[in-house]
Amino acid sequence: MKLIKSFALVALMLFAFTATAQNKKDRKIINDAKRAKKSLLKADRGLQRFFDNSAGYVLFPNVGKGGFIIGGASGNGAVYENGEVVGMANLKKLNVGFQAGGQAIIEIIFFETAVDLERFKEGKFQFAAETSAVALKSGIAFNAKYKDGVAVFALPKAGLMADASVGGQKFGYKPF
Repeated sequence: MKLIKSFALVALMLFAFTATAQNKKDRKIINDAKRAKKSLLKADRGLQRFFDNSAGYVLFPNVGKGGFIIGGASGNGAVYENGEVVGMANLKKLNVGFQAGGQAIIEIIFFETAVDLERFKEGKFQFAAETSAVALKSGIAFNAKYKDGVAVFALPKAGLMADASVGGQKFGYKPF
């Protein structure tokens, strides 16, 4: 009996430590996402209409990408529904094609309807082959539109990369 109690206590402590570590990581990503949102709006005030009118969005504040012929990208982000954080997301990308260099970007995906957001949360979301991110510069978001229920924007943070590659992003979602 004493052994079972000791095992249960150790298991509870490990669970509490793991949950705290995860929460600390999530809080950092959420704080980074808040700063990234400010950077996005500073780069283009036209994004405000997407923040105001979308069913939700996922904001990846730090996406790193790079490669030479074969490339990849990854990042972690926060998922928002009706302006509130509802979970965490990750993205992975592997592509092949002409590319060279490395870059850090902010990527945001707006979902036009609740159905589009739900598809993302259920893991049924994928970009159409011709979908690409709009590179933000002042004034470009005013004319941007949703395509197949999503609007995607990217803001370079650092680095230089020539990329004319093909490939798809894969997403993961973890609700709170």
